[in-house]
Amino acid sequence: MVLAKHISLHIKSVIAVCAVSVLTAAVPACAQDTKEATSTSAGTANLKKNIVGVWGLVSYKVEDKETGKMIDAMGSSPRGRVIFTPDGWVAFNLEGSDRQPAKTDADRAHLMKTLVAYIGPYRVEGNQWVTSVQTAWAPEWVGTEQRRTIEINGDYANVITPWRKMPNWDSGKLSRSIIRFKRIE
Repeated sequence: MVLAKHISLHIKSVIAVCAVSVLTAAVPACAQDTKEATSTSAGTANLKKNIVGVWGLVSYKVEDKETGKMIDAMGSSPRGRVIFTPDGWVAFNLEGSDRQPAKTDADRAHLMKTLVAYIGPYRVEGNQWVTSVQTAWAPEWVGTEQRRTIEINGDYANVITPWRKMPNWDSGKLSRSIIRFKRIE
């Protein structure tokens, strides 16, 4: 009986030491996870605050994934705005350079190749904004989510889209847009 009690106490002691060892090893990992989550939360909160306003288009470049070639899809002096409201809506309208009023159906079709426009509610996740598209120049975008990575430095915002097939350029190949905006308001 005494031996059984002694073995039982020894087993409990070993279990306690093992538990402490496991917890001690896990604490730094948990602390790191908490630190990263707090940092991500702070970054998201900052982006939510800093993204609100009216941004004017400075430049719009397109990169072809297969070749790495930069495509001047919107010309040398594109124009446009993106407006983020405090209540979580975004209106995005960008136009290529030197657009002229259409005189024919072919002209109107060509104008669609130099336009990107959509509206919808947005949310911020880390360093990205995600728009739930409600209206768009391209009907296939309606009902989708459009995700954009954004970095704001002072009055400038650099935006990169994911690789995707755009409906209006690069012949259905994978490309991504690299866009720069300047805060207007």
